[in-house]
Amino acid sequence: MNVLLVSGLGPEFPNTSLIAGSSFEELLSPAEGRRGPFDLAALRARVDGRELALLRRRKAADRIRAVPSVRLQHTERDDESATAPHLTTFTVSAILQAAGVDHEHHPTEAIWDGRRPDPAGSFDVVLLSTTFIWDLATMARAIGWVEDRYPEATLVLGGQYSNLKFQQILAAHPFVRFVVRGDAEVALPRLLDALRHGRSPADIPNLVWRDADTGRIRLTEVRYADLEALPSPAPAGRYPVIPYESMRGCPFSCTYCSFPAASPTWRYKSAEKIAGDFARYRDEHGAQYVKALDSTFTVPPTRLRVLLPLLADTRVAWEAYTRANSLKDRAIVDALEEAHCRALAIGFESMNDTTLGHMRKQVKAQANRTAFELLSGSSIHHWISFIVGYPGETPELFQDTRDFLVNEYRGHFALYVFMLNDETMPVWQDAERFDLRVLDPDGDAREWSHTGMDSATARRLQVETLRAVRWRNDHAMQRTWQHEYELPLLPGRPTAENAVVEKLVDRLGMASADFPDPGEAADRRAGLLGELATHGVTTAPAEAA
Repeated sequence: MNVLLVSGLGPEFPNTSLIAGSSFEELLSPAEGRRGPFDLAALRARVDGRELALLRRRKAADRIRAVPSVRLQHTERDDESATAPHLTTFTVSAILQAAGVDHEHHPTEAIWDGRRPDPAGSFDVVLLSTTFIWDLATMARAIGWVEDRYPEATLVLGGQYSNLKFQQILAAHPFVRFVVRGDAEVALPRLLDALRHGRSPADIPNLVWRDADTGRIRLTEVRYADLEALPSPAPAGRYPVIPYESMRGCPFSCTYCSFPAASPTWRYKSAEKIAGDFARYRDEHGAQYVKALDSTFTVPPTRLRVLLPLLADTRVAWEAYTRANSLKDRAIVDALEEAHCRALAIGFESMNDTTLGHMRKQVKAQANRTAFELLSGSSIHHWISFIVGYPGETPELFQDTRDFLVNEYRGHFALYVFMLNDETMPVWQDAERFDLRVLDPDGDAREWSHTGMDSATARRLQVETLRAVRWRNDHAMQRTWQHEYELPLLPGRPTAENAVVEKLVDRLGMASADFPDPGEAADRRAGLLGELATHGVTTAPAEAA
């Protein structure tokens, strides 16, 4: 049986509205005959004895993507080009290998950018991951890609999006034969064996399919894998960076997140198993860094207390997602540092208790502030996300978040406009309470209104807040253009200096967008170029990178 696994990241949709009218706009999407207000490509710096372009494009596989698999910056590592295998690919490949199924892998990124040749030959089965697909149009594009190239193959879907949308997908796409919902370890090997021998899939758990005779959609029972007993995936070969999954599901019920709906039962590995996996990855695969991609790695607290001393002994650096109220005091941050934690991502979402209550976040603004202050005084890099426009939030309630970002925040952050991703989001339970309305019901729900504001107001508040942070806060930085370029900008220089240079470049590139008067923008750029020169950054001609 010839099997093709198609998995990876979803299509990239840069938020170009945040760089409209800036020098970054021309740099990222150059147009023939158009010249931006300043050529950022002319910036040069001396690195390791030679002059390089300050802004150096990442290879496609190394880009930090603005999607829900946020890749954290390794602030203490200069070798950020060492990337982890994609978690879904890593996991499904391990399932297939354990089942003795030979397969070929093709990244979903190739569907979106068309930069790689299609896998040659024919395939009996195509496995398509939907983990980083988030709308029906993208789903249709991926299914069409498979159907056009491998019309005789049996198409099997799996992952977050098809877990939630299997009924709509099967109704709209007759080419899709099966959807694996939930844990693939339970269903996929048995399904492939049934297909190989022409047997019925009726007794295989975690499966949805269209009956070939009646056309009716059929479902089997949901059965969960035992994460403690199941061997954790291992790569074929040596990898300095490895992705990791310590749990499935989520113990929380934030109303903006549909993640728990796709895996309703929360399960997690023991501290001993996690530490053993880290040590095995170190010894057998040369891992130096683990990217824990769970919804939150730091719960339950009983596991964390046992886990951190064990990870300290592994001597493997790692990063993870956490909740603010997991970071209660200096003792827990000290323990994280001793356990080789290098970076944490946290969704603060808001600094207003009323808005956090609407989200059912189960975290107060003071807990956010405590976590921020503790991390700011530590060696652990933090990346924190915020939302503007959540149902019920007014501009006045958002002011608390804005003030925190403008006046207090230090480090990297993201400020997102609220989005209605799909109908499984628990926020719809509050639709009547907040008079939540979708104004483009046939589109992607980007236009909406509720009792607090509408989407246009939220986008305006986002842009105004980011502009204020850019020019009034020397220590805060939203990622907008950086995912396309190698970081740090100055390899081998101290982290603090790189933060200063990144901030100066951000201001330099955005000056023309933030200051409509050409004279004022030019004055700003002149001052910024002078500051960059003190760090050895010039616009003089130099050897190409």
